Amino acid sequence: MNEDFLHYVWKYKLFSKGDLKTTSNEVLTILKSGIHNKNSGPDFLNSELKIDDQVWIGNVEIHTKSSDWYLHNHEIDTNYDAVILHVVWEDDATIYMKNNKALPTLILKNLVDKAVFTNYQQLFSKEQRWIPCQSEIANVDRFVFDNWKERLFFDRLERKSNVIKKSLKVENDNYEAVLFQLLAKNFGLKVNGESFLRLAKSVDFSIIRKCSFNEKQLSALLFGQAGFFEVEFEEEYHQELKEEYKYLKHKYNLKPIANSEFSFFRMRPNNFPTIRIAQLIALFVKHQNLFSKLMIVKNLEGFYKLFSVDVYPFWKTHYSFEKESKSSAKKLTKSFVDLLIINTIIPLKFLYKKSREVVYEDEFLDLLRNIKSEKNSIISKFSELKIISKNAFDTQALLELKNNYCAPKRCLECAIGKTILKRK
Repeated sequence: MNEDFLHYVWKYKLFSKGDLKTTSNEVLTILKSGIHNKNSGPDFLNSELKIDDQVWIGNVEIHTKSSDWYLHNHEIDTNYDAVILHVVWEDDATIYMKNNKALPTLILKNLVDKAVFTNYQQLFSKEQRWIPCQSEIANVDRFVFDNWKERLFFDRLERKSNVIKKSLKVENDNYEAVLFQLLAKNFGLKVNGESFLRLAKSVDFSIIRKCSFNEKQLSALLFGQAGFFEVEFEEEYHQELKEEYKYLKHKYNLKPIANSEFSFFRMRPNNFPTIRIAQLIALFVKHQNLFSKLMIVKNLEGFYKLFSVDVYPFWKTHYSFEKESKSSAKKLTKSFVDLLIINTIIPLKFLYKKSREVVYEDEFLDLLRNIKSEKNSIISKFSELKIISKNAFDTQALLELKNNYCAPKRCLECAIGKTILKRK
């Protein structure tokens, strides 16, 4: 038995409430369950109960066994002096208050519907399962599921935005600077993301802004900071950028990060860090005030148009500084832009709008519902359980569900888990 389950049962009154009596045969009427306290102290605060003919206002403490009161040393803790009812699953000891009177106690064991307890046992079974409710989730009411997905999505968005908020504090609320850092990290994908972020942070954004009016300067700056001039290549373009970087390095007192940080191993050529840096350069050369432009765009096609940029001609025939290759445009694909919208633009825009109290939730929902479903192992597994994702809104909500509710077994806080528990 788990105390969290008993908290849930008490909070939502999932037990027989007719003819309630304490262990001392006192008639008990629950007027208010109280406020669930998730901090230290009694489990429910400001509860209102009627015991026989006397109305009491105070706190409720819940344990699996009565003796846990003494096990947890509540008898010497003044925080528990105002407890008016002890709710337990099993009564194995009499608990006395400081006036030497027995603490009123309610036993839940025979009051909880068997179906509720059975559903709870199935959810929290020790059997290895991908998610606790995998045999039941496909049968959950669609209305409940859809409403819960919206809550999950905005919880995920809030958490992402809170991370961005810390970066904004470091950058003195410079949204353009933070956007550059976030985009850089996403351009690096999983393999090189942290290295790209270090690259972005290695130069003050004011220098990025000054160089963004000149493709050669910005290329020299970023490839130089990334350490790509530490190795000699015969390419004329490489030599030109190297000379330009020497000037910039001296002028701004720059220190490059290690070239060895960037991985090319087992990557598709279009994802090579050199190509992604070239695309990032093309984007910021074309749009010096990218953040401002992104805040105006509301539809998917508008974002695709904004991110439609051409890399410098050298990169159309190269994947690295080392050798020439067959010519290709190397434009940002729509699927890549989708990832940027999901992971960077929406969280940043949400935070910006929220700071100005002009958040229109439907704007974000509509945008995500027009983006194709993400493909990953979690979404594939949900699909096997007959939970099909139609778009990126679905996938973002399901990722939040799996990682922050299913994995830590927070079923009692989940709308799906609550629905399953209440089934007869």
